[in-house]
Amino acid sequence: MSLLPFGDLPVHSPRRFVPREIDLGDWAQVAPLFDALVTRAAQCATLADFEAWLLDGGELAAALDEEGAKRYIAMTCHTESKEAEAAYLHFVEKLEPELKPRRFELAKLYLSHPLRSQLPKARYEVFDRDQALLVELYRPENVPLETDDAKLGNEFNKLSGSLTVNFRGEEKTLVQMGRFQEEPDRSLREEAWKRVAERRLKEADRFDELMDGLVKLRHQMALNAGFANYRDYAFRARGRFDYTPADCERFHDAIAAEVMPVFRDLQRNRREQLGVGSLRPWDLAVDPLNRPPLKPFADTAAMERGSQVIFDRLDSELARGFATMRELRLLDLDNRKGKAPGGYQSTLSESRLPFIFMNAVGLQRDVETILHEAGHAFHALATRGEELYAYRGAPIEFCEVASMAMELLAAPQLDVFYSEADAKRARRVHLEGIVGVFPWIATVDAFQHWIYTHPEHTRAERRAAWLALMDRFGGDVDWTGFESARANLWHKQLHIFLYPFYYVEYGIAQLGALQVWANSRADQPKALAAYKAGLALGGSRPLPELFAAAGCRFDFSRETLRPLTELVRAELAKLS
Repeated sequence: MSLLPFGDLPVHSPRRFVPREIDLGDWAQVAPLFDALVTRAAQCATLADFEAWLLDGGELAAALDEEGAKRYIAMTCHTESKEAEAAYLHFVEKLEPELKPRRFELAKLYLSHPLRSQLPKARYEVFDRDQALLVELYRPENVPLETDDAKLGNEFNKLSGSLTVNFRGEEKTLVQMGRFQEEPDRSLREEAWKRVAERRLKEADRFDELMDGLVKLRHQMALNAGFANYRDYAFRARGRFDYTPADCERFHDAIAAEVMPVFRDLQRNRREQLGVGSLRPWDLAVDPLNRPPLKPFADTAAMERGSQVIFDRLDSELARGFATMRELRLLDLDNRKGKAPGGYQSTLSESRLPFIFMNAVGLQRDVETILHEAGHAFHALATRGEELYAYRGAPIEFCEVASMAMELLAAPQLDVFYSEADAKRARRVHLEGIVGVFPWIATVDAFQHWIYTHPEHTRAERRAAWLALMDRFGGDVDWTGFESARANLWHKQLHIFLYPFYYVEYGIAQLGALQVWANSRADQPKALAAYKAGLALGGSRPLPELFAAAGCRFDFSRETLRPLTELVRAELAKLS
């Protein structure tokens, strides 16, 4: 029985190179396909032959990527399933180490091929750059280290997904406990917060142990590739051609200068409205006027239906895409024990269809999450017609514009879930969250800069570095008596463990999303058309051009941040 939440998916394009009947988890069956591509490279006599060779290589890559995605989806949907874990780990341990040298070999053949110079330069500019980067960074000695990295990441998922607490006679996941942080009863919030903090602290050594192992592995990968530290290696490996570590550090400074004053104002207002002497960690999610939590839906089926109505109102093409996902059961939205934490959108590359995973428990942030992940899904659907597989994905910095802009574009339609007053309140909560996420992004990103440029650090030094950043970006929250929880707060951020340096992208993209939103306030049809035009480009153009196509500037200086921060501040004042 399949552990996937969906059944057989429709075929987008019939295979012409990969056999229809093949076990893509068996390297003995996959290897001959790479052998055939290697042989064919030398036999390409015409440009048409060469481009067909590229497309066939992309077909194989898409089929393998979909196989890996399905195994990851099954594992995250069922973290307690030994079958799902074994299937995922088999792919990670047996297939991926074999795939990396073969992809390196194909990239070398492409770069050295005599017909490459005849390819249209504009069309293949980004592909050329990315293939050259693959060849530049590939090191066979890093393949087993990358496998070990993925295995440690799986341990993090298992540990996080297993955490539950017994609260007032019921076993609850930590995600389910989150809803208590919106309860007006302050003593209830405190009790729930403490129970979760205590449960996390019981695993603090294990989280630190995992991080120790990951830092060691990643630093060795960087050394193997000729870099002084993993930060510099990661920037190169992530294809950050258009910005540098120094640009990110300036972004941190811009957030400190432009966003932190607004953030502290919001915290002060919250403290005054709550009527408390100081904000405690359990005072940060509750409505400051002590109104009951926003309850947008009773169950995930209602969330699905409401989301469909929003997209129906917003754009017929987007609405059809979401309806297709519902019909094909490409949504796993409810929270349950044994399900990995968080939310994500994964593209099934051969089917060219998106899948959304999340842990909804009936909160406003669940509405934000489904809109966010739907933005990613629309991005995947927008590129279904792109035949060059490498271009059906885009840089993360722009992928997150797709998702974050969708949250903002859909915000005027929140009356689907709420009364007029509550919809207004939900929009304010969303904008306050945008203000609050910038400091958190700066904290997480700067923390990783420190970690990987100080690879020999001790746990005590790591803790001190984190606390210094909390002092800079944490705002005015009183953690007295809970200093250990504050010092270990980073343990909950899965990106630090699973996706190193994948976090500043959220900040860069939020600036793009805010620009899309600002444009929509002046001319919504034009802004939405530009947004969709940007998505349709996939990864076929460099980042600045993708931003420009969507009507945005690729820039994260104070000059860009300041007017957008003022726009959010003004809108919050209207919603007060």
